[in-house]
Amino acid sequence: MNIKSLLLGSAAAMIAVSGARAADAVVVAEPEPAQYVKVCDVYGAGYFYIPGTETCLRIGGYVRYDIGVGDAGTFDGVNHVPDHMGGDTHSTYYKNTRFTLKTWTGQETELGTLKTYTETRFNFGNSSGDYLGAGSDWQGRNKSLSLRYAWIQLGGLRVGKDDTAFDTFVGYAGNVIQDTIVPYGGQESNVVQYYFDAGSGFSGLVSLEEGAGSVGTIDSYVPHVVGGLKYKGDWGAITGVAAYDSNYEEVAGKVRVDVIVSKELSLFVMAGYGTNDNLTDPSNSINAKGRGFYKQWGGNWAIWGGGTYKFNNKTAFNAQISYDDWKNLGIAANIAYTIVPGYTITAEVDYQNVGNDTPLNSVWAGATKKSNIGGILRFQRSF
Repeated sequence: MNIKSLLLGSAAAMIAVSGARAADAVVVAEPEPAQYVKVCDVYGAGYFYIPGTETCLRIGGYVRYDIGVGDAGTFDGVNHVPDHMGGDTHSTYYKNTRFTLKTWTGQETELGTLKTYTETRFNFGNSSGDYLGAGSDWQGRNKSLSLRYAWIQLGGLRVGKDDTAFDTFVGYAGNVIQDTIVPYGGQESNVVQYYFDAGSGFSGLVSLEEGAGSVGTIDSYVPHVVGGLKYKGDWGAITGVAAYDSNYEEVAGKVRVDVIVSKELSLFVMAGYGTNDNLTDPSNSINAKGRGFYKQWGGNWAIWGGGTYKFNNKTAFNAQISYDDWKNLGIAANIAYTIVPGYTITAEVDYQNVGNDTPLNSVWAGATKKSNIGGILRFQRSF
């Protein structure tokens, strides 16, 4: 065997071995094309398509920090807190940190737009009012976790948890933090609602509601009923709403007028009237004070008014005055300053005068002084 034959034989052996190994090689599959999130601008800013679906999703919320001072039982003051070093009591701040998570979805169907909305709130802080000896509301702690809203809407039909239409349809009063010094209606409820658009600026609503709490929750198969009508134009809007309380067979209503005076100034006035013949049931401590789920103001009538003036894109002044049949007076005013988009600081001062006609068993009597003043400083980052 010469050198040439040896080299040829070695080369053939190497080719055979390498061919065998090539036959056993693992084939790596090509990666699937990435599914990038697509922007959905049908329902406004912030929506995107959930990959693989035709549903648009938006996620948002806010982080809020409140610092409050004031009289006992009002305006977020905490009074008569026990001294850790002795037997004295003091006044201290009310503080609360809140994280709120919101979701919105939207999808077009053959029956109209299918929408959902949820809002969940997490809180840490103390509670406003007096320390009564046996309680611990003045202590900072993890507070309630609440499902504030959770509803489904297809076309004009909405079902789920929402605020009562007695508030949402007509509006929540002014752009102040303490807008319920004179209360204007119940809030949370399970609802079955139908919204309709009549065209030419007219719209309406019918809502069947369960209510909430010992006063508001229905005690039979008969729901509370709320109905409303609205006309909206370039100048503003006029809205009316009426509610029937099936527990006590009482009715209440509100009418509101909003006026856009200029691009800087907007004003509103809202009046409420309600019957209260059966809201004196002694078996219920709240109704013994003449207030129900819808008519929560004192006496038969109440009025709220106020407005917003925008000095510039960053700074706004908000004010509200409220007064009711029991001669309860509420005044609230604040300055809201947007440091950067999405981050606003609001400083508010609030005043309450308890009316002479307020019954002795009222929630406003005994727990508060004749005149009460307080304030709140709010930091809020919305996203």
